[in-house]
Amino acid sequence: MAYQGGYPQQQYGGYGQNPAAAAGGYGGAYGGYAAPPQQPPVNPEIQNIFRNIDKDSTGRINNRELQQALINGRGDHFSDTACNLMISMFDRNKTGTVDIYDFEKLYNYINQWLHVFKNFDRDASGHIEENELTQALTQMGFRFSPQFIQYLIAKNDPINRKEISVDQFIVTCIQIQRFTDAFRVRDTEQKGVITIGFEDFLGIALSMCS
Repeated sequence: MAYQGGYPQQQYGGYGQNPAAAAGGYGGAYGGYAAPPQQPPVNPEIQNIFRNIDKDSTGRINNRELQQALINGRGDHFSDTACNLMISMFDRNKTGTVDIYDFEKLYNYINQWLHVFKNFDRDASGHIEENELTQALTQMGFRFSPQFIQYLIAKNDPINRKEISVDQFIVTCIQIQRFTDAFRVRDTEQKGVITIGFEDFLGIALSMCS
């Protein structure tokens, strides 16, 4: 299931910025769940999408349901890693699921990432190759060596197609941004170099896996 829509263009700089900031939404109710007074109804289109994804009609979507709804340019479902990551980002109650209010924000977030991906998938192949990934990360404010770009692709490309799909692209960009934010906090002199203790390093690495 591919989402379509309009997307705001963003400017990037410095260490790099997340091009898909989570957007606020309509809020609202799903099925028999009453909307809190402070939230207006959800857009009907998003309500319909939510109902179609919520196969067990619980009023919440888990990573498996989301995975079944999302198809990348290769015709494959989004990876477990991508769906778990995106659910966790919008799971306010830490239940491993999202309700319709969270889903609307997630829906907008995925649409923004799809727009970014399409902007750099110059040949509309449904995947991004080395030069396209370099352009994408450069516009986001990152200056990586060709060797590191090749590493990023190889890390996500076990059968050596030398390309990454949209779900792999989203995960890669989010992980880079998270590490960048952690690095920037410690780079107090803005030199691009830090000294880090082993436990601090492990704490950062382990937090990125959650």
